[in-house]
Amino acid sequence: MSVYIIAEAGVNHNGSLDMALHLVDAAADAGADAVKFQTFTAERLVRRNAPKAKYQKQTTGTGESQYEMLSRLELPRAAHETLLERCSARGIDFLSTPFDEESLDFLTDDLGLKTIKLGSGEVTNGPLLLRTARKGVDVILSTGMSTLGEVETALACLAFGFIAPNDSPSLDAFLSAYISPEGQDSLRKRVTLLHCTTEYPAPFGEVNLRSMRTLRDAFNLPVGYSDHTEGIAVSIAAAALGASVIEKHFTLDRSLPGPDHKASLEPRELAELVLSVCQIEAALGDRVKAPSPSERENRKVVRKSIVAKQKITTNAIITAELMESKRPGDGRSPMEYWNLLGKPSPSDFEAGDVL
Repeated sequence: MSVYIIAEAGVNHNGSLDMALHLVDAAADAGADAVKFQTFTAERLVRRNAPKAKYQKQTTGTGESQYEMLSRLELPRAAHETLLERCSARGIDFLSTPFDEESLDFLTDDLGLKTIKLGSGEVTNGPLLLRTARKGVDVILSTGMSTLGEVETALACLAFGFIAPNDSPSLDAFLSAYISPEGQDSLRKRVTLLHCTTEYPAPFGEVNLRSMRTLRDAFNLPVGYSDHTEGIAVSIAAAALGASVIEKHFTLDRSLPGPDHKASLEPRELAELVLSVCQIEAALGDRVKAPSPSERENRKVVRKSIVAKQKITTNAIITAELMESKRPGDGRSPMEYWNLLGKPSPSDFEAGDVL
């Protein structure tokens, strides 16, 4: 299965539709499979007196609240429709992350999105998880800041929403849905988990990329990686570990003002990431240890054959002193060396002749 690369534009449009359209074009030019934005209204996302995160203070200062910052970064509903049209014209998928139920309804009911990406902050947001599942869409769920138990509960909520759209929700009902064959089947068909470290930029020592395998083993679901580290090395490593999805923030210019630009790739780097992931994907192969087509041609050149070390006459007893191994490998394999020892020579051989 091909690695699905999501170019995370997020709020790096700085509230400008024109910049958002340029982000779509940059993602398409880089070869990404999807470009993803964020759909929210500050009024429904955050309390007016909520402080900024530490990284947000470092990138945007302390002179405004998180509410004020996010208000500047909202994309109007009409802008989403324009972006969706541009994505269709450029042959790239349009995705967006909703942060509230009204935004979810807009993305699924008005824009007709069939896949919803939910951020790490929603792992414990049962009402939004349930509403998303009841839309009947595919779900990509980031799992930053989460324990396995929290991820399991989130999956149970999704399973209930998928298979019991009209039943009354409860934790017991979620668990029953999760352990049922129908619930497990719905999760396998609809859910992808993304490992993530929710820090911007994420320290390399806190990435814990091996937990991708832990998620895969625990839940038997497709697993990918949402990358907040600097550069592209960790995303490439995630692809090598079998990530089915790679999500990476990008920007038109890291020097732009805003909370996420400094932890994002620029277009040239995004293109390099896409190319590198494609190369890794091709290099992973099928696990069968056998000569590749190009190796089959090279075997004769670089392997060796048993040849006469000096002149050998007919019926002479072949000894170690009369044989050696030399390229090319178009004669008897050196693995037959011991079979020839002590045998009479079937004919005359000059030095260098293949035995």
